[in-house]
Amino acid sequence: MRIRDWDRNLKIRLFGEALMNITFWMFFPFLTIYFAESFGKGNAGFLLVLSQVFSVFANLMGGYTADRFGRKRMMVISAFGQGIAFLIFAYAVSPWFTSPLLGFICFTLVGMFGSIYWPASQAMVADVVPEKDRSSVFAIFYTQINIAVVVGPILGAIFYVKYRFELMIAVAIISILLALVLAKWTRETVPASARQARSENGKWYDFLKDQIADYKVIVQDKIFLMFIIAGILAAQTFMQLDLLFPVYTKDTVHNQTVLELGSKVFTVNGEQAFGLILSENGLLVALFTVVVTRWVTRFRERNVFVLSSLIYAVAILMFGATNWIWGLIAAMAVFTLAELMTAGLQQTFISNLAPEQMRGQYFAAASLRYTIGRTIAPISIPLTVWIGYGWTFTILSILAVLSAVLFWVMFRMYENRKAAGVGVDL
Repeated sequence: MRIRDWDRNLKIRLFGEALMNITFWMFFPFLTIYFAESFGKGNAGFLLVLSQVFSVFANLMGGYTADRFGRKRMMVISAFGQGIAFLIFAYAVSPWFTSPLLGFICFTLVGMFGSIYWPASQAMVADVVPEKDRSSVFAIFYTQINIAVVVGPILGAIFYVKYRFELMIAVAIISILLALVLAKWTRETVPASARQARSENGKWYDFLKDQIADYKVIVQDKIFLMFIIAGILAAQTFMQLDLLFPVYTKDTVHNQTVLELGSKVFTVNGEQAFGLILSENGLLVALFTVVVTRWVTRFRERNVFVLSSLIYAVAILMFGATNWIWGLIAAMAVFTLAELMTAGLQQTFISNLAPEQMRGQYFAAASLRYTIGRTIAPISIPLTVWIGYGWTFTILSILAVLSAVLFWVMFRMYENRKAAGVGVDL
């Protein structure tokens, strides 16, 4: 499905979100270092866990509200809320006032609004794109995010240190502009069946009872629940991209030579090394997401998911085994392969499994892989203090192997259910 054939909502979102993501990634990868330096590694890890706890609840609310009040409305509210939080964050790092604590509170609010935005945005894609084209559309949105991951850190390495305040102001303005554009030029896509399922009448607390009942139905699908649990374990590896990796490179990489061209020698320190491998990840994803997605669809989904987790395990061990910049670059290439293998398959699986009137909540429940995963993942930072980098990377690798085992069990359960002729087709 070509972009020119897309629904107008998706075209507007693709380019608006691309601009927002580029500015966001100009400073986001460096925030873990900022909080670790401001609060210490142990406290920073605890605070990052705390911020993600709030994001978990916001995520679940986001799924319900996307079905209850509409995709467009929740995306507009979320984008505007992020803009206000970024404005306050800018004040917390301004030339006139500095408060890491206030900055952390704003960081938490940004994460909460992002967790509300995500299920609505994913459900909107499923609303307007035919089933046969969803994998490619999701892959293009994923590619757009990773183009921002390439461009953002490169620009951030140049501007972050000297122009942190201005960067925050820029992303705040872009977030608010995105909210205004979504409000004016997009339409609501929530299906009529979802609107009818959510009665406007009732007591103020009825929505909470309805939400609990709906999520109870979702978790009763054992295959879907296993998918979430396996995803949470796998997330402990790929979530380290902006948590453990920047701290590790800062501590272990010291003015290493990357290239020698005649009399010119190009060296990197820890922060620059992290920016380099992060940009490598984004570049590889931007170039190969669609290609790898098409390639892996030739194979059984079970084998793709299992192999992806095992490759994550290998990549994380490679990271822990070296501080040589070219070794880290090689590890990131392996890491990215694992990421690309399931990039297009996962969202298609969710959209096919979800009933039309509960798409937002299914996407919200599925994204618990990321919100709960990100809640647990920051523990790796204080772990490096308690047991060292070597054992920390080993534990993360073991969790990836466990996720492979759970994916294998999940697909065995699915195959048995399919053979019995019951349940929902994946």
